[in-house]
Order: sequence, then structure tokens, then C-alpha cells
Amino acid sequence: MIEVVIAGAGPNGLMLACELALAGVRPVVLERFAEPHDAQRANGLVGQVVRMLDRRGLYERLTEPGTAPEPAPRFTFGAFPLHLSDLPDNPLYTLLVPQRRIESMLAERAAELGVDIRRGHEVVGLARGEKSVTVELREQEPIEAEFVVGADGGRSVVRKLAGIAFPGVTTDDSVSRTGHVSVDPDAIGADGGLTVPGFGVIPPFQHLRTEHGLISWAPFPGRDPGLSTVEWGQPAEGEASLDELRASARRVLGADVALSPPTGPGPHLMRRLFGGNTRIAERYRAGRVLLLGDAAHVHSAIGGPGLNLGLQDAVNLGWKLAAEVRGHAAEGLLDTYESERHPAARRVAMHTQAQSLLTRPGGDVTALRELFGELLGQPTTRQHIAGLLSGADITYAMGPATGPLVGHWAPDLPGLRDLTRTARPLLLDPTGTLDPGPWSPHVDTATVPGLDTALLLRPDCYIAWQGTTNDGLHEALGTWFRAG
Repeated sequence: MIEVVIAGAGPNGLMLACELALAGVRPVVLERFAEPHDAQRANGLVGQVVRMLDRRGLYERLTEPGTAPEPAPRFTFGAFPLHLSDLPDNPLYTLLVPQRRIESMLAERAAELGVDIRRGHEVVGLARGEKSVTVELREQEPIEAEFVVGADGGRSVVRKLAGIAFPGVTTDDSVSRTGHVSVDPDAIGADGGLTVPGFGVIPPFQHLRTEHGLISWAPFPGRDPGLSTVEWGQPAEGEASLDELRASARRVLGADVALSPPTGPGPHLMRRLFGGNTRIAERYRAGRVLLLGDAAHVHSAIGGPGLNLGLQDAVNLGWKLAAEVRGHAAEGLLDTYESERHPAARRVAMHTQAQSLLTRPGGDVTALRELFGELLGQPTTRQHIAGLLSGADITYAMGPATGPLVGHWAPDLPGLRDLTRTARPLLLDPTGTLDPGPWSPHVDTATVPGLDTALLLRPDCYIAWQGTTNDGLHEALGTWFRAG
């Protein structure tokens, strides 16, 4: 019998597969498409997941060997520029890498770790038993597994088969258009902004709101630039086209934007979407079936939080599910996946809905934006929003352990990125005198000079305990890991 079946070979499913493999579980990944997606979707990574990939040794696979993440000096929130360079602790990191490249890298890493990825395998049924789940496949033999994880997107078949409700709201009054384009190089400024005669400059990688809609300009390095618009109350029919995108930009700006077809290698994107969904699964687990990523939550793409949320779901779930499979899980450990990650999804839903509201046309929204713009002049407000967008404000309850760092994601420390690549629990001991006792087989210990306190890190890099003596250490270890 297979230990874990993951339905969906997107970034979230592949990340979970890698995490499970690092913990000694060999999952099988089922993907209904015979070949990897070639369509353009997410354009990069935003938030804490950038540093999480670095701590698994994966960041440099998407950039250059020897490179390390740097915080973004600026970002955007609700079509406001968000200046971050003056913050004392800027937690917002970005990485402009197309989703298909992220998927390719994670598939390569999963293969290195021995993960079995089976493409052309479509899940059509689940037969749940007390100790296993039988996965029924279209035109193929069923597979029996101890656990099944649905990482199969917002229309998740696994979620529906498991009978998990997906409450939320659907809006249908907006239309968004996105396409790869080319423009006159002379129209692009040194900072990447696009000059539009009769209007002015559209800043790069930032939503620009007018009284008629929303527009964004993305001059991706080494790729065709992208242009997106959002309008309300504008009907559309037929196949999306460059002419339609050009006309939409004219309505939003009140001026013509000289757009031409893309000139670089494909695949090229030209897409129209109506309305949007904000939904969170009623529960993330139904017995031996769990949900991950978009199968568990969908929301507006504004600000690009989707992969940050989903990939961190995978890192949270991976070590817990592996411990359950291996018989090393502390009591109730697997249930903490939902109790920790469901609130994280609610926060993303909250801020994406708030941002969407701030971008709508209308005088009342304009008044709200005037007030909000004043608040953004305060560093404390920008620090709060940076934490919200990055996910750095997420903290977890750690049982009896106390201390100012407990429950927080571990800060960047010298050498930490090398110590966390194995995805094992880690005790950072500045004195070299602490004793994990019967938990020693399951915990790596490292002497890190310069710390004024010892730290116990869970595999997802959240701090489960801090102290200077063994006091409380064994109790914290017992909360998260089984001894022996």
C-alpha cells in the first residue's frame, strides 16, 4: 500500500512531495494532464515563501548559485505604492519567476528525492476506509493509500469527493484582461515605467487605479511585458484579443496605449476573466483525506499571495503528515495543520478583499483612498501591511512554551539556511550543553555562537521553544514530536 497519494502536480503538490520525501515518506503524485502546463499563470513569488525556499536550498535553483534573497524596497497594496526601504525590519521578499519554471524546478527536485510522479492519471472516486483510502482512476487500476492529499486546484475533485464544503462569496461584476504585449522601447523609462501620451507614466509592477478601472504594467526581465486591466460593468464576449485589451486600457486611462503583439518566444498569454471567488474550505481534513493550496482556499490574485499561502501550507503539512505515517507523531499533531493554516487563509482572504475594494471606481472609494493614503505615510502602518502581505505576521500557539520568539518564524541567522535543508527539527544551542534526551534521534542539534537564547525550530522553521537551560525543553519536544 502506498503511504501518501497527492492529487495534483502543481507547485503545492510538488512541494508537499519534496517535504514528505525529506522526512522519509515516498509519496505518489497523480496528475490528470499528460504533460506539464505550458500556460502562463503566476509571475513570481511574494512573501515569506521566498526565504523558505532558500532554507530548503531551492532559491538558488531559480536564480544563480550562491545568491540569497533580499527584501523588496517597494511593493503595492490596493493600487497604492508601498515603500518599504525605510522599515527597520522589512519582511517582504519577491522573486520574479514564472510559475511553470517553479513547477519544473520542484518536479526536478522531487525526482531527485525519489518521488513517483504519474501524469495522465485522473482521480474520479474515493473509497474511504478506517485505515486507508482507495483512489479510483479513469481507465486505470485503483490505488490504495494510507492518506490522500488534494492539491488539485480551486475546482478540486478530491475536495468534492470528500464532501468538504467550500463556503465563500462569488462576484460577477468585474472583468479583467491580461496579455503579453510589446511596446516602443523608447516609451519605457529607466525605472521601467511606461509613458502613455495624454496620460503620463504607468509605474512598473504596481496597480494604478483611475475612476474608470485598474491597470498594471509588468516589464518582466528577459520576457515579453504584460499589461492587465480590470473594469466594472463592461460586457465582453468572444475570444480575448489584443484589440480588446487595447480598448480596455483606453477606457481606464482616457488615452491610447500603443500595444503591439508580443515578439518573444511563447507561450503568450491573452486572457479574460469575469468576477472572482473568495472561498475557504470548511475543513482541511476529512479522516484520511486532506486539502492543500487552492483546493483549500481561493481568493483574488491581487498582490500575488497565492503561492506564498499554498507553498507554506505544504511546508506546514509535510512534516506532520510524515510523522503520522511513520508513527512518530505526537498526539493530535496532524490536526494542527488545519488549526494553524486555516487562520492564515482567512487573513489572505481578508486583505485581498480589502485591496479589491480599494481599487473599485467611485467617489466613496476615492474618499476612502485619501484616508488610507494618509495612513500609509506612517512607517508603523507600512510595517504592519508588509507583515500581512508576506505572511510574517502569522504566529502559532506552541503549547506551554513561552518567550518573545516562541510561535514566530525563525529570523535569519548565520548558517541557518544550511542547517534547515533537511527539514528536520533543529535545536540551536549557543552553549552546546542542552540535552534533547529521548528525542535525540529525531532532532538535529547545532551550536550557534552569538545567540543569547537557545531555540527549538520545527521543520517548518517556526520556533517551538526558547530558553537558556533544559527547563521546558523536553515538554516542548513532547508537544510536537514523539520520543524514542
